[in-house]
Amino acid sequence: MILFGASGHAKVILDVLNKQGVEVPYLLDDNKAIKELLNLQVRTYSSELDLTTEELIVSIGVNRIRKKVVEKLDTNFGTAIHPGAVLDPNVTIDQGTVVMGGVVINSSSQIGRHTIINSRASVDHDCRIGDYCHISPGAILCGDVSVGEGTQVGAGATVIQGVKIGKWVTVGAGAIVIQNIPDNAVVVGNPARIIKYND
Repeated sequence: MILFGASGHAKVILDVLNKQGVEVPYLLDDNKAIKELLNLQVRTYSSELDLTTEELIVSIGVNRIRKKVVEKLDTNFGTAIHPGAVLDPNVTIDQGTVVMGGVVINSSSQIGRHTIINSRASVDHDCRIGDYCHISPGAILCGDVSVGEGTQVGAGATVIQGVKIGKWVTVGAGAIVIQNIPDNAVVVGNPARIIKYND
C-alpha cells in the first residue's frame, strides 16, 4: 500500500496498516520539502508516475483536498481497517476509506469512498455515510442517520436517530444534532443550530 499525503493523518493510517501487517514501501506528497515520515521515504508526486499497478490510500484529513487528490489519480484504492475496530458482518466499506481504532460500526451501515471513521467513533445500524466524509474521534451517529458527501461530524458530536445531514456540512465538536441539516451548513451547540454556510 502507498499513501499519498505525508502528515499527521498519514501517521495514524501507517499505524493501522502496520497492525494489519500491510507493508508501506514509501509515501507520496506534493510538497518537495518533505523527504521522510516515520523513517519512510516520501517521494514527490508527479502526474507522470504510473500508479496503475499500485494500491493507494489518500492520507489527507481535509475532505475537499482529499477529493481533489483522488480525482487526479489513476490507481487502485485500498482500505485500512484497524484490527481493534468492531464491524458487523453486514457493514459495507467502500474503496479508499480508513477506519481507526476503537470504532464501532453496527449492522447494515454503508460507508462511502475515501471516508475517515476516526478513533472511537460509533456508527449505529442502518447509517449511510457518503464519500469524502470525516466522522471525527468520539462522534456518535445513532441508527438510520444519513451523512452527505464531504461532511465532517466533529469530535464528540452526537446525531440522533433518523437525522439526515446534507453534503459538505460542518458539525461542530460536541454538537447535538436533533433535526435535519441542509447542504453546506455549519452547525454548533446543543441543540445544534446553523451559524453560517460553507462556501
